[in-house]
Amino acid sequence: MKLAERYSIVLSRLAAKHGSLDTELEYASPFQLLVAVVLSAQCTDKRVNMVTPALFEDYPTAEAMAHAEPDILFEYIKSVSYPNSKAKYLSGLARQLVKLHGGEVPADMDALQKLPGVGRKTANVVLAFAFGQERLAVDTHVFRVSHRLSLVSKRCTTPLAVEKALMRHIPHEQIAPAHSWLLLHGRYTCTALRPKCAACELSDICKHVV
Repeated sequence: MKLAERYSIVLSRLAAKHGSLDTELEYASPFQLLVAVVLSAQCTDKRVNMVTPALFEDYPTAEAMAHAEPDILFEYIKSVSYPNSKAKYLSGLARQLVKLHGGEVPADMDALQKLPGVGRKTANVVLAFAFGQERLAVDTHVFRVSHRLSLVSKRCTTPLAVEKALMRHIPHEQIAPAHSWLLLHGRYTCTALRPKCAACELSDICKHVV
């Protein structure tokens, strides 16, 4: 099977299953999405969605959160992973947004990555879903599924290499939703330890079937 055909099959089947998707994180503004994605590092979206309503009620904007010390923010997010570090990140990024960007989230990769706690994956999610840019974030799920479905070569050993390979082959209009399709497939079907191959709509083209 040619690679182009493989991509076509994977994307069409996942699109039919999931449709037009946003991230599963709940947010009402680019700032809130940025905060939620920072909190989601090594943590489930479900857990993040449990803590953000109270956090966003009291600190809905960068201006509001910039006045909060990390120990105050910690009380809101203490049930997520690494709350001490993330509380410092949120306080720091809010203050940087106010100081450097007038409280607005920049729609720019380099500017985003200069904010505390924001790496390339986080920046890609924000740019894709808050600003509609053609960006594809590669987390552990996307990385795993891309390899298992032979969408990328074994030489793609880093998230950035996988991102570049996927971006070369996914049609422009599908780049942002493809992140969600691949992520959800990895989260709920093509799981790391016990993949649900018998229930997978892609098992007929997957070499990893167990």
